[in-house]
Amino acid sequence: MAELPAIDPQLLALRQDIDGVDRELLALLNRRAALAQAVGEIKKKEGSVVFRPEREAQVIDGLKIANPGPLQSGSVAPIWREIMSACRALETPTRVAFLGPAGTFSEEAALGFFGSSIVRVPCASIDEVMHAATAGSADFGVVPVENSTEGVVARSLDLFLTTPLFIIGETSLLVRQNLLRKDDSLHGIKAVCAHAQSLAQCHRWLSHHLPDAERRPVASNAEGARLAGSDASLAAIAGQRAAAEYGLHVVAPAIQDDPHNRTRFAIVTHPQRHPQPQASGHDCTSLVVSVVNRPGAVHDMLVPLKNHGVSMSRFESRPARSGQWEYYFYIDIQGHPEEPRVDAALKELRSACAFFKILGTYPIDVH
Repeated sequence: MAELPAIDPQLLALRQDIDGVDRELLALLNRRAALAQAVGEIKKKEGSVVFRPEREAQVIDGLKIANPGPLQSGSVAPIWREIMSACRALETPTRVAFLGPAGTFSEEAALGFFGSSIVRVPCASIDEVMHAATAGSADFGVVPVENSTEGVVARSLDLFLTTPLFIIGETSLLVRQNLLRKDDSLHGIKAVCAHAQSLAQCHRWLSHHLPDAERRPVASNAEGARLAGSDASLAAIAGQRAAAEYGLHVVAPAIQDDPHNRTRFAIVTHPQRHPQPQASGHDCTSLVVSVVNRPGAVHDMLVPLKNHGVSMSRFESRPARSGQWEYYFYIDIQGHPEEPRVDAALKELRSACAFFKILGTYPIDVH
């Protein structure tokens, strides 16, 4: 039997140092958890909420600025989100609804925003996610609102009009679409199952490599992976998480047409269960408005933003379905209503609109 090579004494010493630092970190994390529990007791007496997105955003921003390296600043946010998630779980479990089943990009977005110490509530559709957050079976919902390739997710935008939910956060996910299958081969694939958005995002690759395969829309990519796991003639388009969840091969990785394909998700909740986040210094306000169908109405609607120096970062239109060629306009502006210039602009904008609804104000990552 061959002898194992001797361990370099310097390497052994470094490993021992790392073990010592890990124990110090564990002690500090438990100290932080005890402080979080004490904060939780005060919050219970006050009746205030456990999760404050603006507070967590300020903590992470401050740590990124103070980070001396060599740890990259981009690594700070996911590390501290997990720490804060574990500490929140000591106060009360956070129930988060998302488009399921397990293995979807929506689940990945939920874990990226809240951390893994949550109670996961997978739902069969975006409508069910909204219903869970409205009815109270979930504290928060995570819904896709925009993709960099295919544009807005129309169903999510339409539901914002008819539910009382409002946005308290957002997260953006780099979406790598993979072709998954039970057999590690492209041969014999009769249909590709995926969400309609994902099928569209991979149109060129599918047309070139699987021109004869049916493109079968399903409720979610993870549902497509589940189907592919039980039928060798089917393939799915989904992420690595779904491949692991359903025991599938990654037959072709990263088949999306746009290598920089990203999806933006909104974090929603009911105003009776969670207050609007306070100003963090880096905020976005989302709203939906409509105007009377007359010449110059859209221009007049945007004038208050210009006059008060408020920047607009998104402007989308959706038909009002009234049969009168009327539209709802979905707008994102930079800033928080607590800022005087933003407050003044919103008041003037409201007076110029036939319909006006603030969908939410929330901190955004600028680093």
